Amino acid sequence: MSAPRIAIIGSGSWATALAKLFLNNTKLLNWYVRKEEDAAYFNEFKTNPRYLSSVEFDTDKIKFYTSLSECIQNSDYLVLAIPSAFLNDSFASISDKDLQHKILFSAIKGIVPQHNLIVGEYLNKAYNVPLQNIGVISGPCHAEEVAMEKLSYLTIASINTANAQTLSNLLNCRYLKSTVSDDIYGTEFSAVLKNVIAVAGGICHGLGYGDNFLAVLVSNAIQEIKRFVDAVHPIDRDIKASAYLGDLLVTAYSQFSRNRMFGTMLGKGYSVKQAQLEMNMVAEGYYAVKCVYEINKVHKVNMPITNAVYNIIYQNHDVRKEIINLSNLLS
Repeated sequence: MSAPRIAIIGSGSWATALAKLFLNNTKLLNWYVRKEEDAAYFNEFKTNPRYLSSVEFDTDKIKFYTSLSECIQNSDYLVLAIPSAFLNDSFASISDKDLQHKILFSAIKGIVPQHNLIVGEYLNKAYNVPLQNIGVISGPCHAEEVAMEKLSYLTIASINTANAQTLSNLLNCRYLKSTVSDDIYGTEFSAVLKNVIAVAGGICHGLGYGDNFLAVLVSNAIQEIKRFVDAVHPIDRDIKASAYLGDLLVTAYSQFSRNRMFGTMLGKGYSVKQAQLEMNMVAEGYYAVKCVYEINKVHKVNMPITNAVYNIIYQNHDVRKEIINLSNLLS
């Protein structure tokens, strides 16, 4: 059986890191880059003009596309790595027929805000992609450390574990190890929620709280994540596994976490708009917290950390008072 044709959809830091990984095991990689000038820069200088510019690519092994439909047409596995807020618009010209028989893996770690759906559900409901053709790529893993070839780990989830294993085999290399899971809901929702928690951790850091408090925050956070994912999709899962607890830890603590950075700026007194303008990358937690808050109106899970971040970002609550109130709810 011939190797599947892999496509990366997106050109941010995580898309770039994934492309680097796939090229260890793939003779030709399809890569959708929205801007013509970025594709031209890639071909001439062998690097991404905007993200992880230290990574050099053998562009003889890459076919760049600026037409999403053409890229999809010429690929078997689609790895989505664009911000969740832009997914709906990016796919506006794509039809159900375009995605028929395609295997789609989300590396987005966000919720599509126009629909309040995680990416897998969005693809299933908006494009009739069967759940067995949908998968999730989750951490714990930062793009910057992949770029530096520091040992990293991924969890590849799909109801069809054969598809997950195929992708896992194409990602594994000297500095990347991956495991396979069938928990597409738990891994995807956990990846969304850890961004919200990282914003909370950043806010606390910006306010001057120390490691002691952050440890309590994260300890409570993994319990909050478990309550939510168990309510949304109740199956037997080990919340202490890398895809859940590990991903939360790296996002809450790492210097590379854009969500933590966003929260830190809010804690230091930046407005939401100022913090967004200051950052060069999208903090998925900004969109995710509103979506999770709305979804939780149905499930009514106790989520004090999520509620605090929502109140700060969308209800304009005083940052310091909100975290003081939150601290009285933690144990």
